[in-house]
Amino acid sequence: MMNKWKELQKSYPAIEPRTISNTGKTALAGDEDCSAPADMVNNPSHYQGEIECIDAIQASMSKDEFAGHCKACCIKYLWRYKSKGGIESLEKAQWYLSKLIDTEKNAL
Repeated sequence: MMNKWKELQKSYPAIEPRTISNTGKTALAGDEDCSAPADMVNNPSHYQGEIECIDAIQASMSKDEFAGHCKACCIKYLWRYKSKGGIESLEKAQWYLSKLIDTEKNAL
């Protein structure tokens, strides 16, 4: 599972490992040597499974529909970032923006 996630990170530069522990160590949640809380932007524990949720959503939609989904998610996270999530919400908006950019590039 982590290998697929690391491959997605290469395709979407906004998805970068970040420091998630008070030791200053940079790691992704799910790494064997990581005892810090889950990375809720790039690897939320509630979305774990054989198939990534975002991949299933994308497979169920046309390119235009999926672009609209990504745009809506960006708006949602930007809209509420000050009252819910703060920086984490901004990072989620950035993640969806990267997916939107990639979708548009692939449509060309």
